[in-house]
Amino acid sequence: MNKQEWRKHFKELRAAIPEDERARIDAAITERVLALPAFTACDLLLPYLSFGAEIETRDIIRAAWTAGKTVVLPRCVPGTRDMKWYKVDSFDGLVLSSLGVEEPPEDPSYEIDPAQFVHALCLVPGLSFDAQGFRMGYGGGFYDSFLAGFSGTSVGLCRTAQLSDTVPALESHDLSVGIVVTETRIIRC
Repeated sequence: MNKQEWRKHFKELRAAIPEDERARIDAAITERVLALPAFTACDLLLPYLSFGAEIETRDIIRAAWTAGKTVVLPRCVPGTRDMKWYKVDSFDGLVLSSLGVEEPPEDPSYEIDPAQFVHALCLVPGLSFDAQGFRMGYGGGFYDSFLAGFSGTSVGLCRTAQLSDTVPALESHDLSVGIVVTETRIIRC
């Protein structure tokens, strides 16, 4: 299977999981993330805001706010593979991007440089992960570009059904995450 076929396969697999089952699985993943020492220790959380059939991240974000952590959401920079991170204190005021993802508005007064934080935790989306932490993303390269300069802990969220033995056709810019969390286990990569 080439990357395009692989992405199609895992999108179909993800969409085939009934909504109530996804909710149960995602709640278990949330519990595991909240129990991670890296989550407890972080002062900055860099989650993605889930959409569609992605693993739900809103409860993790709410828990971070309750714990007094700084939460930033990404905003993709058009025409690049870069993301800028903006502090958010609620889900109000987010705007829909051209990719259909809710993002924080571009406001320089809320922009945060993750390098300014000692203990940062980034939640990384993916269609599939393997046990080495490599992922099949959506093909935009945004997270690979970001992770190349990120010194915090990176965590891939993955339902067990989307865990694969290996991710196909890795390229030199493909980077692994440090931890993969599923509903049944934590894989340290």
